[in-house]
Amino acid sequence: MALLAPELRADSNIAVGIAQDENSFTLTNGILAVRVSKRSGDLVSLRFKGLEMLDRVSERGSAYWSHDVSRGERQSHITIDPAANGGARGEVSIKGISGGRPMGSGPGGSVVADIEIRYALGREDSAVYTYCIFSHPANYPATGVGEARFCLKLNDSIFDWMTVDSRRNMEMITTYDWNHAMQMNMKEARRMNTGADLGQVEHKYDYSANQFDVRAWGWSSTAQHVGVWLVNPSVEYLSGGPTKFELSAHRDATFNTNSLTAPAPPTLLNYWRGSHYGGSVCAIAATDSWTKVIGPFLIYCDSEPSRDAMWKDALARAAEEAKVWPYDWVSGVDYPHKNQRATVVGKIALADPETPNARLERLLVGLSAPDYPIPRRTREGGGGGSGGSGPPWVTWQNDAKHYEFWVRGGSSGDFSIPNVRPGIYTLHAIANGVLGEFTVTNVTVEPGQVLRLPPLTWKPVRYGKQLWDIGIPNRDASEFFKGDDYYHWGWYLEYPKLFPNDVHYVIGQSDFHKDWFFEQVPHNENPANTTGQGRGRSTTWSVEFDLPQTPHGKATLRLALCGIGTRSITVGANDHPLGSVTGLVYNATINRDGIGGAWTEKDLAFNAAALKAGHNILTLTIPAGSLTSGIIYDYLRLELDESAPPPAPVAQE
Repeated sequence: MALLAPELRADSNIAVGIAQDENSFTLTNGILAVRVSKRSGDLVSLRFKGLEMLDRVSERGSAYWSHDVSRGERQSHITIDPAANGGARGEVSIKGISGGRPMGSGPGGSVVADIEIRYALGREDSAVYTYCIFSHPANYPATGVGEARFCLKLNDSIFDWMTVDSRRNMEMITTYDWNHAMQMNMKEARRMNTGADLGQVEHKYDYSANQFDVRAWGWSSTAQHVGVWLVNPSVEYLSGGPTKFELSAHRDATFNTNSLTAPAPPTLLNYWRGSHYGGSVCAIAATDSWTKVIGPFLIYCDSEPSRDAMWKDALARAAEEAKVWPYDWVSGVDYPHKNQRATVVGKIALADPETPNARLERLLVGLSAPDYPIPRRTREGGGGGSGGSGPPWVTWQNDAKHYEFWVRGGSSGDFSIPNVRPGIYTLHAIANGVLGEFTVTNVTVEPGQVLRLPPLTWKPVRYGKQLWDIGIPNRDASEFFKGDDYYHWGWYLEYPKLFPNDVHYVIGQSDFHKDWFFEQVPHNENPANTTGQGRGRSTTWSVEFDLPQTPHGKATLRLALCGIGTRSITVGANDHPLGSVTGLVYNATINRDGIGGAWTEKDLAFNAAALKAGHNILTLTIPAGSLTSGIIYDYLRLELDESAPPPAPVAQE
């Protein structure tokens, strides 16, 4: 854990104290000093080892929830009085009462709900906990929560090194570098003209992270040997389940291209309702009596001899916090303690005749609210996906209104989901190598129980004999060429250099690790284009394969998609059109340098007579458009059912 300041090592048993005045609370324990605004609920000062950790230059807040309490009738309280527990823990609350009026004005807009923000500090701890409680009684009007997160802006004179994961663990550009850089095709992307990253493009989306896998991320100081980290002990309160990518850390760079001196402080984000890579939905009907507790999670400060040691310490703290979740000191809100929660245990057997010996690799099993239709657009905060559009149903992939509980299961199919709130859920399972998902509805969870489910059998959907496949069904494109290096701006400019004649893949000979690019994008025909602006021609990829005899019946092309920037994919075989895959929902994964956005499967059935004995060529064409208006495939498979009547060619909606 974090090293104590030298003057505290002899006697670190300093009680937590809370002081207050008209404007703020201050919590101290001899290690941290934390000051909280009574007007907004913002964290306005965080001192550790004699250093102010927070930004003091930017005009915007230093540490805040995007939906604050400043518009409502405010109440402030000490919710855990350290004087009553021997100085073991203190907690303060700032609450805004909506009264049916909009609250907050963050980047996601406002919401008609009461908002309570809490901060807690324990004895001998170098972490402050924060959580936010949204409450919408049934007599409030319909509303919706837009983009919502906690944001932490750090002292630019201290922090120079950012760590998201093992691949994004690096010295970062400076404020000067950003302000003197050249803007690319998006306001968030600039090519560096100075500094260690000279010639490279900085893009905040290059640091997006899978929220299920990344539980501790932060900034550290090479000179001062201190770090600040956000730590999620649980992901039950986040949106989008275990495949959701979101922004995590970057420089909070100004988009004013005329400013050479604007502040750009080191920034950390914890998104609970994310609008990126497919977005999520938190729409509240007028009749809903709804509450949600976001957190508690940690703002953790540490001090170690090296940057990697600080990161390892933060990861260790995250693991420890997960073991003690839910916290027994949280009270007065809708937060069931451990004895009020349940454990759901089961085992899934895979039954797929096409792969009789397959195991459930990297199995993920979760409980979510049942799917439900997206309500009409609400008055406050929208409620659709990014940009107000999105799929017609709320599923585990885009739900932010409810809680979700996910675990990594064993390859033999066993799983145990702890700390589940009581309720009625749908159970889901996904695994590498298995197309689609397994679902069990109406799983009723009672408080305090261990629910042992009966044996479960997963029979993946098949539309006939498998003729060929490309890739691995794993909900992202990481196995394809450059998919392990996706987190850089501008791969759509590199594609025509790597594949000047576009992709031609030969079943049985080609290797999808090398011969299938991770994104199919319009083909840039202007070699002088270095900014990513402009358009590209239509791009046709071809799949070559042989058949022993002329098929008949129904063939089905199954496309698992994890990045969508185009409206359609046109499919052909042997110079004849087969139809188009349409009804695609944009998820901005390509232009945000992602590898896995909101996932969907699109199946195109066609008359197998379009194929022939011997040599066949199947083509996939995306139309001309902006250089990011393409497709990221998760997986492709062709199946044949010769006993089924051939379908008429139609566009897939």
